[in-house]
Amino acid sequence: MGDRIVPVTAFAQNCSILWCDATREAAVVDPGGDVDTLLATIDALDVKVTRVLLTHGHLDHVGAAAALATALDVPILGPHRADEYWLTGLPQQAEMFGFPPAEALTPDRWLDEGDRIRVGERTLDVLHCPGHTPGHVVFVDREAARAWVGDVLFAGSVGRTDFPGGNQDDLVASIRGKLFPLGDDIRFVPGHGPESTFGDERRHNPFVADKRFG
Repeated sequence: MGDRIVPVTAFAQNCSILWCDATREAAVVDPGGDVDTLLATIDALDVKVTRVLLTHGHLDHVGAAAALATALDVPILGPHRADEYWLTGLPQQAEMFGFPPAEALTPDRWLDEGDRIRVGERTLDVLHCPGHTPGHVVFVDREAARAWVGDVLFAGSVGRTDFPGGNQDDLVASIRGKLFPLGDDIRFVPGHGPESTFGDERRHNPFVADKRFG
């Protein structure tokens, strides 16, 4: 198992390239921008990307998905269909945040709770974790004790819920009801900022720690 974080866009979004050591098959999670940088990193890693995975429909996570998928001739999987309005609204998102023009996006496959994605000999479990957006998904490699959580959870913080479709109660339920039960040892890559573990956040995160709900 290997993975590489490549910060992209002015929002320093954590795009991840993850791969199977045995087969060198790879996936790219949340390519928000900087296609040339991502292609150069993929080439340097000497991996074969077979799919692009999206956690949710916000521009800084999906802005380069179509261009990257076209360049690599691979499908786009995710997020959950409940984020369709974010993907169809990408042109408006780009204008709002001062990003380069973006076209509406429809993935090759929407993802649902319980789906499993194979990357070589690795398996990623899909969890539907609404709250930041209604169609947000999380990817979990249980064998490697690693997760890619997008903007659901951060080191010491949680995702915003003030965007259209956000819901604070849903977000807390996603984190405490779906992520924390996976185990304290799971190390996660958030959409922004440093990595952490579910255990550290369960103990210390001021928004979702056990002591807030005990």
